[in-house]
Amino acid sequence: MNIIELNAVETKEKLDKKEVSSSDIAKAYLDRIQVRKNINAYVSVFEDAVESGKVKGGLPIAIKDNMNIKGKKTTCSSKILENFTAPFNASVIEKLDKENFVYLGKTNMDEFAMGSSTETSYFGTTLNPHDIERIPGGSSGGSAAAVADNQALWALGSDTGGSIRQPASLCGIVGLKPTYGLVSRYGLVAFASSLDQIGPMTKTVKDNALLLNTICGYDKKDSTSLNIEKRDYTDGIKKSVQGLKIGLPKEYFIEGIAPEVKDKIMQVAHKLEEEGAVIEEVSLPHTEYAVPVYYIIAPSEASSNLSRFDGVRYGYRSLVEEAKRDLISMYTKTRSEGFGDEVTRRILIGTFSLSSGYYDAYYLKAQKVRTLIKQDFDKVFEKYDCLLTPTTPTTAFKIGEKINDPLQMYLSDVFTLSVNLAGVPGISVPVGFSKNKLPIGAQLISKHLNESVLLRVAYNVEQLMLK
Repeated sequence: MNIIELNAVETKEKLDKKEVSSSDIAKAYLDRIQVRKNINAYVSVFEDAVESGKVKGGLPIAIKDNMNIKGKKTTCSSKILENFTAPFNASVIEKLDKENFVYLGKTNMDEFAMGSSTETSYFGTTLNPHDIERIPGGSSGGSAAAVADNQALWALGSDTGGSIRQPASLCGIVGLKPTYGLVSRYGLVAFASSLDQIGPMTKTVKDNALLLNTICGYDKKDSTSLNIEKRDYTDGIKKSVQGLKIGLPKEYFIEGIAPEVKDKIMQVAHKLEEEGAVIEEVSLPHTEYAVPVYYIIAPSEASSNLSRFDGVRYGYRSLVEEAKRDLISMYTKTRSEGFGDEVTRRILIGTFSLSSGYYDAYYLKAQKVRTLIKQDFDKVFEKYDCLLTPTTPTTAFKIGEKINDPLQMYLSDVFTLSVNLAGVPGISVPVGFSKNKLPIGAQLISKHLNESVLLRVAYNVEQLMLK
């Protein structure tokens, strides 16, 4: 079997037994990336990965292009950072370095992680390996496509409102959004700081647990990092779901969900019940407000975070005559030329929401409803171990189908947004295919820091749906 067709556990076993070298593995993936470059999964490919493999002797990984690797470009798939070279490593990169990981390259994404389809990237759309006429999801679409197409053994993504789980579902891989603060955000280019979370994107659930082991942990450089005892997330992953209580939130089975998606999730529920899990319908009554709440809070934080891209300190600066008139003109021209339409739209929404006279009416109210959404989860998790929902309402849609309709695009994340607003962990697991052979993902959600149970249920779902 070709080495790139193996999962991370199998690859590590061969590496440990010296049946294959790290540089051989890296070369096999680089060759695959070259052959399949039409997928456009990568913004930059590190040809020195083979040499790094000889030196480090570790496993290869792809990194979403909003995380800093010292000496490498970090573009966030935006013109404004097209030539920016990172001066330091993100904390997750420092952790990967300690385990001798080899970096294959930086993956494509929606510009500044703002999008659900990877169509807002300055470097062009990533294609879904299962059907190249369709989107891979977003914003971590490049990472998802790379793993799904065997262009990466595994990858890191970031999730602000579903940006790991949604593309994982649409590309047929495993994607985990950890508890907020479990993985350091230091060195991740900020979109919405109270929502952003780095997480693993992998071929299998056990691979996911292994990668989470490496990247999690307290970081004094991140003020939101949780100072808790480290645990092994592979421990107990194969335990039965016997006796676990799993809720099916009725608000996630709404009008508009594709019948094939709903049927597949109910099939998962039935199989879990046959294994001894208790499946019951539950309610998260404030779910309907998740989309409007998210699209006030996230753009507001983006408006603040992206104000640093002004053409003065780093990144692109407009050189047209108009930009040379005065400072305001330089700011205006730099941003209008450097930011794409979706980023501009969200900055404007966020600036409006934070402006005098509208702060109380929009931003403050959204934060209050966010608290109600979190309380819904807290109440449900007093009785249930986890929740089972669809990850997305439909399978992957066609490129260009929703790009000119922001509201329809935003609804692609309707089932994932609440998880970020509440700060709880969520994972998407592939559970089969539609009639037209497009992947379908099931989402599992649990309470804060309950990744062990989440991964255990996810592993059982994975095994049951493989039968």
